[in-house]
Amino acid sequence: MKKVIKILLIVLLFLMLISVRAFIQPFFYDPLIAYFKSDYLYTSIPEINFYKFSLNLFIRYSLNTIISLAIIYILFPASKVLKFSVKFYIVSFVILSIVLLTLLKFNQNQDFRLIFYVRRFLIHPLFLLILLPAFYYQKLKLDK
Repeated sequence: MKKVIKILLIVLLFLMLISVRAFIQPFFYDPLIAYFKSDYLYTSIPEINFYKFSLNLFIRYSLNTIISLAIIYILFPASKVLKFSVKFYIVSFVILSIVLLTLLKFNQNQDFRLIFYVRRFLIHPLFLLILLPAFYYQKLKLDK
Protein backbone atom coordinates (compact mmCIF):
# COMPACT_ATOMS: atom_id res chain seq x y z
CA MET A 1 0.00 0.00 0.00
CA LYS A 2 1.33 3.44 -0.87
CA LYS A 3 2.48 5.60 1.99
CA VAL A 4 0.08 8.44 1.15
CA ILE A 5 -2.91 6.10 1.12
CA LYS A 6 -1.82 4.61 4.47
CA ILE A 7 -1.57 8.06 6.02
CA LEU A 8 -4.97 9.09 4.68
CA LEU A 9 -6.58 5.88 5.94
CA ILE A 10 -5.03 6.29 9.38
CA VAL A 11 -6.18 9.91 9.58
CA LEU A 12 -9.68 8.83 8.52
CA LEU A 13 -9.73 6.06 11.13
CA PHE A 14 -8.57 8.43 13.88
CA LEU A 15 -11.34 10.83 12.84
CA MET A 16 -13.76 7.92 13.16
CA LEU A 17 -12.50 7.28 16.72
CA ILE A 18 -13.05 10.95 17.51
CA SER A 19 -16.54 10.83 16.01
CA VAL A 20 -17.44 7.79 18.14
CA ARG A 21 -16.47 9.85 21.17
CA ALA A 22 -18.05 13.13 20.08
CA PHE A 23 -21.12 12.37 18.01
CA ILE A 24 -22.32 8.87 18.85
CA GLN A 25 -21.93 9.25 22.62
CA PRO A 26 -25.44 10.71 23.21
CA PHE A 27 -26.96 7.57 21.66
CA PHE A 28 -25.37 5.24 24.20
CA TYR A 29 -26.95 4.50 27.56
CA ASP A 30 -24.39 5.52 30.16
CA PRO A 31 -25.73 7.12 33.36
CA LEU A 32 -22.17 7.37 34.65
CA ILE A 33 -21.31 10.18 32.20
CA ALA A 34 -23.57 12.66 33.96
CA TYR A 35 -22.62 11.19 37.33
CA PHE A 36 -18.89 11.79 36.87
CA LYS A 37 -19.51 15.26 35.43
CA SER A 38 -21.45 16.23 38.55
CA ASP A 39 -20.41 16.34 42.19
CA TYR A 40 -19.93 12.56 42.37
CA LEU A 41 -17.91 12.56 45.60
CA TYR A 42 -21.01 13.51 47.57
CA THR A 43 -23.68 11.49 45.80
CA SER A 44 -24.23 7.80 45.31
CA ILE A 45 -23.99 5.99 42.02
CA PRO A 46 -27.22 6.37 40.02
CA GLU A 47 -29.57 3.48 39.38
CA ILE A 48 -28.28 1.48 36.42
CA ASN A 49 -30.10 -0.87 34.09
CA PHE A 50 -27.28 -3.45 33.93
CA TYR A 51 -28.57 -5.20 30.81
CA LYS A 52 -28.87 -1.98 28.83
CA PHE A 53 -25.60 -0.64 30.23
CA SER A 54 -23.71 -3.86 29.38
CA LEU A 55 -25.10 -3.96 25.85
CA ASN A 56 -24.19 -0.33 25.17
CA LEU A 57 -20.76 -0.83 26.70
CA PHE A 58 -20.19 -3.82 24.41
CA ILE A 59 -21.32 -1.91 21.31
CA ARG A 60 -19.14 1.09 22.08
CA TYR A 61 -16.13 -1.10 22.90
CA SER A 62 -16.69 -3.05 19.67
CA LEU A 63 -16.79 0.11 17.55
CA ASN A 64 -13.56 1.38 19.10
CA THR A 65 -11.96 -2.05 18.78
CA ILE A 66 -12.80 -2.48 15.10
CA ILE A 67 -11.41 0.95 14.25
CA SER A 68 -8.33 0.36 16.43
CA LEU A 69 -7.68 -3.01 14.81
CA ALA A 70 -7.89 -1.40 11.38
CA ILE A 71 -5.27 1.17 12.44
CA ILE A 72 -3.03 -1.55 13.83
CA TYR A 73 -3.37 -3.63 10.67
CA ILE A 74 -2.53 -0.70 8.41
CA LEU A 75 0.56 0.17 10.43
CA PHE A 76 1.64 -3.42 11.14
CA PRO A 77 0.24 -5.70 8.43
CA ALA A 78 1.60 -8.93 9.97
CA SER A 79 -1.12 -11.44 10.79
CA LYS A 80 0.57 -12.31 14.11
CA VAL A 81 0.16 -8.73 15.26
CA LEU A 82 -3.51 -8.67 14.31
CA LYS A 83 -4.22 -12.04 15.96
CA PHE A 84 -2.52 -10.93 19.16
CA SER A 85 -4.46 -7.65 19.13
CA VAL A 86 -7.80 -9.39 18.65
CA LYS A 87 -7.08 -11.77 21.54
CA PHE A 88 -5.86 -8.88 23.68
CA TYR A 89 -9.01 -6.85 23.04
CA ILE A 90 -11.32 -9.79 23.75
CA VAL A 91 -9.59 -10.79 27.00
CA SER A 92 -9.41 -7.15 28.10
CA PHE A 93 -13.11 -6.63 27.49
CA VAL A 94 -14.12 -9.74 29.41
CA ILE A 95 -11.92 -8.97 32.41
CA LEU A 96 -12.62 -5.23 32.57
CA SER A 97 -16.37 -5.55 32.04
CA ILE A 98 -16.63 -8.16 34.81
CA VAL A 99 -14.62 -5.90 37.10
CA LEU A 100 -16.71 -2.84 36.24
CA LEU A 101 -20.08 -4.54 36.62
CA THR A 102 -18.98 -6.16 39.88
CA LEU A 103 -17.79 -2.82 41.24
CA LEU A 104 -21.05 -1.16 40.28
CA LYS A 105 -23.17 -3.93 41.74
CA PHE A 106 -21.37 -4.66 45.00
CA ASN A 107 -19.24 -1.63 45.78
CA GLN A 108 -20.08 -0.64 49.34
CA ASN A 109 -17.24 1.77 50.04
CA GLN A 110 -17.79 3.67 46.80
CA ASP A 111 -14.36 3.50 45.22
CA PHE A 112 -15.15 6.10 42.57
CA ARG A 113 -11.71 6.31 41.00
CA LEU A 114 -11.49 2.60 40.24
CA ILE A 115 -14.93 2.62 38.62
CA PHE A 116 -13.99 5.74 36.66
CA TYR A 117 -10.75 4.33 35.28
CA VAL A 118 -12.01 0.83 34.49
CA ARG A 119 -14.93 2.39 32.63
CA ARG A 120 -12.55 4.73 30.82
CA PHE A 121 -10.53 1.78 29.48
CA LEU A 122 -13.74 0.25 28.19
CA ILE A 123 -15.29 3.26 26.49
CA HIS A 124 -12.16 4.95 25.10
CA PRO A 125 -9.57 3.50 22.72
CA LEU A 126 -6.77 3.64 25.30
CA PHE A 127 -5.45 0.21 24.39
CA LEU A 128 -4.52 1.58 20.98
CA LEU A 129 -2.22 4.07 22.69
CA ILE A 130 -0.60 1.17 24.53
CA LEU A 131 -0.34 -1.28 21.65
CA LEU A 132 1.01 1.03 18.94
CA PRO A 133 4.27 1.92 20.74
CA ALA A 134 4.66 -1.71 21.86
CA PHE A 135 4.36 -3.02 18.30
CA TYR A 136 6.63 -0.29 17.00
CA TYR A 137 9.27 -1.16 19.61
CA GLN A 138 8.96 -4.83 18.74
CA LYS A 139 9.38 -4.01 15.05
CA LEU A 140 12.50 -1.98 15.81
CA LYS A 141 13.94 -4.87 17.84
CA LEU A 142 13.21 -7.40 15.10
CA ASP A 143 14.69 -5.18 12.39
CA LYS A 144 18.06 -5.07 14.17
